[in-house]
Amino acid sequence: MRDVTRLPASAGSGRIGIVHLGLGAFHRAHQAVYLERYRRRSGDTAWGLSSANLRASVGLVDALHEAGHRYHVAEYADREHVTIREIGVIEETLFTGKDPACRRWGRDREALLARLAAPETRIVTLTVTEKGYFLSPASGRLLVDDPLIAADIAHPEAACTAPGLLVEALARRLAAGLAPFTVLSCDNMPDNGRRTRAAVVELAERRDAALAAWIDAEVAFPSSMVDRIVPAMTAADFARLAELGIEDPNAVVGEAFSQWVVEDDFPLGRPAWEADGVEMVADVAPFETMKLRMLNGSHSLLAYLGALDGIETVFEAVSREDLVALLRRYMLDEAAPTLAMPEGTDLTAYAEQLLERFANDSLHHRLQQIAMDGSQKLPQRWLHGAEARLAAGGEVPCTALGVAAWIRYTAGDDLAGRPHAVDDPLASRLADLHARHGGDIEALAAAFLAVKDVFPPALAAEPRFARAVADAYTTLTQQGLAGALGALSRV
Repeated sequence: MRDVTRLPASAGSGRIGIVHLGLGAFHRAHQAVYLERYRRRSGDTAWGLSSANLRASVGLVDALHEAGHRYHVAEYADREHVTIREIGVIEETLFTGKDPACRRWGRDREALLARLAAPETRIVTLTVTEKGYFLSPASGRLLVDDPLIAADIAHPEAACTAPGLLVEALARRLAAGLAPFTVLSCDNMPDNGRRTRAAVVELAERRDAALAAWIDAEVAFPSSMVDRIVPAMTAADFARLAELGIEDPNAVVGEAFSQWVVEDDFPLGRPAWEADGVEMVADVAPFETMKLRMLNGSHSLLAYLGALDGIETVFEAVSREDLVALLRRYMLDEAAPTLAMPEGTDLTAYAEQLLERFANDSLHHRLQQIAMDGSQKLPQRWLHGAEARLAAGGEVPCTALGVAAWIRYTAGDDLAGRPHAVDDPLASRLADLHARHGGDIEALAAAFLAVKDVFPPALAAEPRFARAVADAYTTLTQQGLAGALGALSRV
């Protein structure tokens, strides 16, 4: 490594002003990094983080606690240029997953609720993934029949979901006469602030109409757009860090590029993030939609098509000219025409920048990681844009091929018959569709398009789209990835 920049952590203070739900790699490589930049620049220690792990293993929480909540983020511009940041803004880690064998179970949940209800807590941020809001991807309504949501309705004081924890904490603040904290979603969803509000208010209505009305009227739910590629850590990543003298089991690796666009609505105040690269705006929607349809939509295309052909990483995928041509066509011909961006936005330049980022040879961004939870991601990444494009008289052959690839991916093996796990909340339902219709492509495509939790009814009923998906599925399964891409190039 020829160029290594090392930045030590800021000094901790034990003061906590922000609670974060979702202690994963992205949070540690994105929001925590921006807060670290702010603290190092300003010296303001009032905005320390309490970060809670809601669903995964307690191991990370314990490991960070043992390390004094300090860890490293390696930001790679490429294999030859890396910045190593030590992060010191996390003051507390908690585990609230339901694990009766864990000594923290129950105790940490109450500690988290107490922290959320504390007067010092002014902002709550979330990275719980799309499925963590328990909203139907198609309708946006709360999934009240989900067992976890049903449990939060029956026993709100023992809430375990993000919406449930927020409702219980806000109920405590209301009872204590405290102003509500601001709720800032940092997940890849369009209108993520509005959707978070919908989940919290609808759950609160199941408990107390007056509480729901107060939340709806008084709690700020600004939307935000987050962007940084943060792959899951591998043994090779830890080995590379060890060569640089970093022996840290909690380390995170990401790209050098980072972006955070936030609607400026924080009644109890916020850090002065602007000087540290955060874009504070009145309306984040255009930026969020651009990123979801162009970046995330392209990632999903690579994930399902690449995984079916045995390709393992994004870098490996964009090393193929035919896949790069697919992404460029999808972004410029299908996604970009559906966007309403501020004057001066150059979507062609944005597309080329994305292709350059995907080609970062220092990242090992696994396609299987991107492929997770497709039923929750596809509406905002592909389907709403396809609906708009078709309504305007356009065509969506790239999106149709992507949908066909997703359908085939959910069968649980690739085109060569190699098995893979299908990590999706609807995995069993989708497997059942394959079992019932796998021998009839037309019936299989129709059955998938009829899944209302994923496909908007108007899009599913569009004959051009249904035909394109079925035809793409036929070509993909009979001629393979190269054959499908070749056929697409002739359309």
